Amino acid sequence: MNRRRWIAVAIAVSLFVFSGVTALLRPPKDEMDSLSGLNALLYGTNELTEHIVEDGNTQNRIALLYVDGAITNTGGGMFATGGYNHQVFLEELKQIQYDPTIAAVMLQVNSPGGGVYESAEIAKEIRKVQELDVPVYVSMTNMAASGGYYISASADKIFATEETITGSIGVIMSGMNYSGLMEKLGIEDATYKSGALKDMGSGTREATEDDKQVLQGFVDSSYNRFVQVVSDGRGMPKEEVRELADGRIYDGAQALENGLIDDLGFPEDVLYHLQADNNLQGAQIIEYSLSATGFANTWFGSKLAEVQGLKQTDTDRMLNLLESIGTPNAPKALYYYGGE
Repeated sequence: MNRRRWIAVAIAVSLFVFSGVTALLRPPKDEMDSLSGLNALLYGTNELTEHIVEDGNTQNRIALLYVDGAITNTGGGMFATGGYNHQVFLEELKQIQYDPTIAAVMLQVNSPGGGVYESAEIAKEIRKVQELDVPVYVSMTNMAASGGYYISASADKIFATEETITGSIGVIMSGMNYSGLMEKLGIEDATYKSGALKDMGSGTREATEDDKQVLQGFVDSSYNRFVQVVSDGRGMPKEEVRELADGRIYDGAQALENGLIDDLGFPEDVLYHLQADNNLQGAQIIEYSLSATGFANTWFGSKLAEVQGLKQTDTDRMLNLLESIGTPNAPKALYYYGGE
């Protein structure tokens, strides 16, 4: 054979070997969350590990948690892109619930909010932590608006800086109506439905009064739950919360004046107060991360994980994002500052 044929054979053999290896490495679906065997050697176990931020008493420890980014569930694990990782954060909260050495939690929030469901999930797990007599202090940094405030509301103490953007208590559901443009272009909608309200929110026709009434009722129901969470968390009458909860934003000084936070301070100030208030000056301070190897963060490791199905493709991530926040034709209610 000539040189070109030998090269072609070599490429074919390489592809065959590569496909065989990736097939062997592909774990069963029920093992996707925790890696083992050769995958664990290549990438890490994908399990939560602790990192000591400040050494101290190992029987009375403080856990540092972070919500940084929009509160949406776009998939998790070590191969997730940067930003907030919803499933990992929930796992951190659950791990705290089963760790008797955690004596307090400091949650640092920098978020414009996000999904109604995801925000409620976080609030539920935080309340479970508090039911174990583990105090939770929140440090609002750049922003803790809408869903960012929702997940903070039940904290034992809330701190913000004067420059923090918070508030935006409310619900938004945004869509787009282009029926007028369709009419100008001579395009007709051809939708067949089992009931008059089956295509509520469609951009291809004008909204009816029934559409508006049902969708507004849906938003109001979510809003009422938000008001209740703030009322319970801040010990504030619901009527007083509603006066503050018209969607407007507050800086930290305004939030303090209106009773939405307890004090002003940066994260280091919040940690100091948490330690002083709960006699934890000598406590060990920890934070969590996922167990991952350096190979997992390389370009080749990332692509190999994608072939194995361990990492989402760009298309998968986009579909998960759309499912989380909704689409113009199928909008979702959000606890979110700044629209969609």
